[in-house]
Amino acid sequence: MTDQDRNPSDREGGTALKRAISGKLLYVFVLGDVLGAGIYALIGEVAGEVGGAVWVPLLVALALAMLTAASYAELVTKYPRAGGAAVFAERAFGVPLVSFLVGFCMLAAGVTSAAGLALAFSGDYLTVFLDVPAVPAAVVFLVLVGLLNARGVQESMRANLVMTCVEVSGLVLVVVLGAIVLGRGDGDASRVTQFPEGVSAGSAVLAAAVLAYYSFVGFETSANMAEEVRDVRRVYPKALFGALLTAGAVYVLVGLAASVVLAPDELASSSGPLLAVVQASGVGIPDQVFSAIALVAVANGALLTMIMASRLVYGLAEERLLPPVLSRVLPRRRTPWVAIVVTTVVAIGLTLTGDLATLATTVVLLLLFVFLSTNISVLVLRRDHVEHDHFTAPVVLPVLAIASCVLLLWQQEAGTWLRAAIMLAVGVVLYLLARVTRTSTAETPGR
Repeated sequence: MTDQDRNPSDREGGTALKRAISGKLLYVFVLGDVLGAGIYALIGEVAGEVGGAVWVPLLVALALAMLTAASYAELVTKYPRAGGAAVFAERAFGVPLVSFLVGFCMLAAGVTSAAGLALAFSGDYLTVFLDVPAVPAAVVFLVLVGLLNARGVQESMRANLVMTCVEVSGLVLVVVLGAIVLGRGDGDASRVTQFPEGVSAGSAVLAAAVLAYYSFVGFETSANMAEEVRDVRRVYPKALFGALLTAGAVYVLVGLAASVVLAPDELASSSGPLLAVVQASGVGIPDQVFSAIALVAVANGALLTMIMASRLVYGLAEERLLPPVLSRVLPRRRTPWVAIVVTTVVAIGLTLTGDLATLATTVVLLLLFVFLSTNISVLVLRRDHVEHDHFTAPVVLPVLAIASCVLLLWQQEAGTWLRAAIMLAVGVVLYLLARVTRTSTAETPGR
């Protein structure tokens, strides 16, 4: 039997997909997913919670993200054809509704994240070029993203590399400017150890860590690349942990630089906090240059997130886990137009329900459910032995990861829980509608 005669799943080491992603490209992919939009938008909100010690919750958030990353490293290398947290949940629990809700949490988090990024896009960074009200600008931005999505936007690893370089350049610039300000004696290094008065340091760090955690999410999407990575069992853990550590180092340095240059209240009062740092440095960099970098980072994050969300809706509809109407595509463009319209409308609605910090904590809450499921799954699946070698996390790591998820969930406010509960309730209703549709279709004569 020739290679052409074999089942496609037998090729390329057990997959029909081409294994074209090296360890270095995977590292860049993960780094590009983690770096960028979150830190550009949220460092001011973090400063509002923790004062000048912005770097502390960023470091705590990195440590918490690394715990869950260890569970992803084990499951992806153990089941290299798995499609992410929903598939891990299916393997571990065997309950379709649970698996669906894990996937739906990913979807809801993506749409909510796009809404938050739209608000970040329409803030001080955009004001440098165009002075317009924030919410209407966010709505227009999301409509434009939806139109681009419907047109058929395709992202490649090279494009991701370019965008990552743009995003990193802005963050490195902030670090360099912080060093320049400190070197000439204009900065205040004492601020980096100052916490808000009247609040315990522990409470301030935990509250800020919930926001800072948003800056590290994105690494979980790399689980979907497993079938396209060469030697995934060897390179995936290195790329995952390496990218997270790199992002964490950059974030900590940015946090230190921002605190040296500006007081916490000045950072917190700006919707473009890193632009405020660049302006306060007095180096003479045009506002338009840095604002353009920030807008590219935020817009790219929102666009990629909405592409992911609409394709996830389309895929769930194709599997009849969501109503079939959501799988309709444009005849010429072959893009899922109904899914794009629905996700865009939902994102627009979410921009009207809260500010950036509120939406960011909602994203974190939804993803914490996903991470909690994955961390439990890695322990449940320890009894499932496979023949090949794979990364194995020390058992204490998923246990600590579960505890960290519970801790961060405990920090969420009632309004955030309510918003997430409404989204999950909508998901359950859609799931039940899809089941009714499948049942009625199966019972129809001639089908």
